[in-house]
Amino acid sequence: MQSVTAVRTSVLPPYTAHLRVYEPLAAFPEPERAHWQGWAAAHGPDAEGPGQPVAAAALAEQRAALAELLSGTPRALPEKESGRAFVRVVDGVTYVCPWSTRLRSWQALAELAETLPVSLLDTVLPPAVRAAAEADRERWRAGHPDARPWILTSRWEVPVRWFLPFGAEDRCFVPEGPCNSVLTDGENGERAEGGRTAATLFYLTPMAQARRRVARGYRVLRERIPLGPLVREVEQVGRWLEEFHPRSLVELDYGGLVHLLGAERLAAEDSAGELERGLGALRAGDGASAARSYRLVVDRWREVLALRHAS
Repeated sequence: MQSVTAVRTSVLPPYTAHLRVYEPLAAFPEPERAHWQGWAAAHGPDAEGPGQPVAAAALAEQRAALAELLSGTPRALPEKESGRAFVRVVDGVTYVCPWSTRLRSWQALAELAETLPVSLLDTVLPPAVRAAAEADRERWRAGHPDARPWILTSRWEVPVRWFLPFGAEDRCFVPEGPCNSVLTDGENGERAEGGRTAATLFYLTPMAQARRRVARGYRVLRERIPLGPLVREVEQVGRWLEEFHPRSLVELDYGGLVHLLGAERLAAEDSAGELERGLGALRAGDGASAARSYRLVVDRWREVLALRHAS
C-alpha cells in the first residue's frame, strides 16, 4: 500500500457517502477535454492506482464550498461551476470525476424541500429564493439537456442499491495510522511533516464490471421478488451508470460515515460482499439465506441512520 496524503484541517467530513464515476479524458468533448487535461496536469492525481483513497481531495472540496458560502452574501447555490474534479490515474490512464457543484446544489435543494417541514424550509430558504433557484435551473437545463451528475450523495447511510455494482474484491480499507507523506493545508500550500490519517473505506471497480453486476442483480430480483422496492432502485442505478463512458471507473466512498462506524466495525464492514452472497443465494433458490444476508445489511445501516437523531 502506498502512502496516503492527508489534508490538515479543523473541518471534519460530513456524515455522507458518495457514489462517483470517473470518466477517461477521451470521454469528454472539446473544449471540456482540454480543460480537464489541464486541470489534471496542474494539480496531479488525487489517487495513483486503484487502492488509494481520494479522502484529501474530498476534504478540499468541502473546504472550497464552505469558503464560498462564507465569503459573501449566502446564496442558495453557486453562481458558476467550480471547474474542478477528482482525478485518478490507473494503469497510466487519467480519469476525472467533475464536481458538478451547481447541478448537485440544485439536487440538494430539491431534496431539502422534500425533507424539511415547510415552516423551517421557509426560514432557511425563503420561497422567493427557492423560486429563483428553480427558474435558474430550468434555464440551465434548456441548454444542457443531457447533463447528469458524476457524483451521488447520501447522508447518514449507504443505500443498499449502491452496493450492487461492487464485489468483495473491490473493497479498499485503509486503517487510521501515521501519515508517511507530507501533509498539505488545503490550497494554502502550508506543509508539515507527520500527523495521522483517518481511516478510509471505499470500493472501486471498472464500469463494465459494475454494469454486469447491476444487470445480474436486477434480473434475479425481478424474477424472484418483482414487487420489492429494491427492483426499482437497482434499475435507477443501472440507468445512471449507462449515462457514462464504458471504460469509466465506479467508486463507492464511505466518506465521513467511517467516523460513525468506529475502527472495529469499519475493519469488518463488508456490506457489498454480504449483498453479493445474498443475491447468489437468491439466484440458487435459497430464499432464507438471501433474506438473512439482506437483513444483515439493512439492519446495519438502520443503526447508523438512527444516529442522526442522537444528541
